[in-house]
Amino acid sequence: MINRKQAWALVALTLLWGVNWPMMKLSLSGMTPLYFRASTMSLGAAWLFAYVAWRGERMWPRGSEWASIALLGLPNVLGWHTLSIFGVQALASGRAAILGFTMPIFTVLIGALFFGERITPRVRLAVLCSAAAIGLLLWHELERLSGRPTGIAWMLGAAICWALGTVMIRRAHLTLSPMVVTVWMLVLGAAVLWVLALALETPVPMSSFSTPMWVSLAYGVLINYGVAQLLWFGMARDLPPATSAMSIMAIPLVGTLSATFIIGEVPHWQDWLAMVFVMAAIASVLWPAKATASASPRQA
Repeated sequence: MINRKQAWALVALTLLWGVNWPMMKLSLSGMTPLYFRASTMSLGAAWLFAYVAWRGERMWPRGSEWASIALLGLPNVLGWHTLSIFGVQALASGRAAILGFTMPIFTVLIGALFFGERITPRVRLAVLCSAAAIGLLLWHELERLSGRPTGIAWMLGAAICWALGTVMIRRAHLTLSPMVVTVWMLVLGAAVLWVLALALETPVPMSSFSTPMWVSLAYGVLINYGVAQLLWFGMARDLPPATSAMSIMAIPLVGTLSATFIIGEVPHWQDWLAMVFVMAAIASVLWPAKATASASPRQA
């Protein structure tokens, strides 16, 4: 059972990460994807580094810790954040959020395929629900003259990267705190993104940024890479894994609803139905069974 403070933290995290999807779309109206990711990730990592160091944790990796952080950062940061921003650029932000949060289903499938975890009837149901959701969104993208089904591929790739990273972190023997590891994954990921941005994109002059653009960038730095990360790690320490993971079910809903007010996106019936399927799929793999809830909870 969670207390009132934890419940409010769960609500706040769901709202903050849900609203982040249309805020990213707003940022992309004035910035290229790689420059946006590189700049917000760099600044977010910088202030997270300062905060974690202020708490007195050991910040500097030693020896093989660098290799472990770099390996974990490939799917968790570089893969997820790079592919997802191209997905947001190509798709409606709410639609991108729905596809991105198929991650828990891929996590279970990767565990079953490569680590011998058992595929239960719940997992089979989740796969069917996810396939139905992807089919609905792909159908709508293909029937639109200006549709971009490649955006769906970007987001599914991002979800698979996040799922793979989640499986890797579960099995990693970390000698630094999870928050410190996250900070360094962001630092290393931002360095790679800066190289890619400088090589592949033309920077947009900051003098052309509108006030909403500056607000969206500040949101990415301070909220997405800051406050939300702190809330998440606080919940991960204090709540059962399955309970904290349940919060992600509502994030696509918040993203889709907030996009209507922030950037004027109008969801279609395929989006709403796909969202129902995705939430059902996530619930089926994350909701703890009565007999094993305390013994082997799943974490997204």
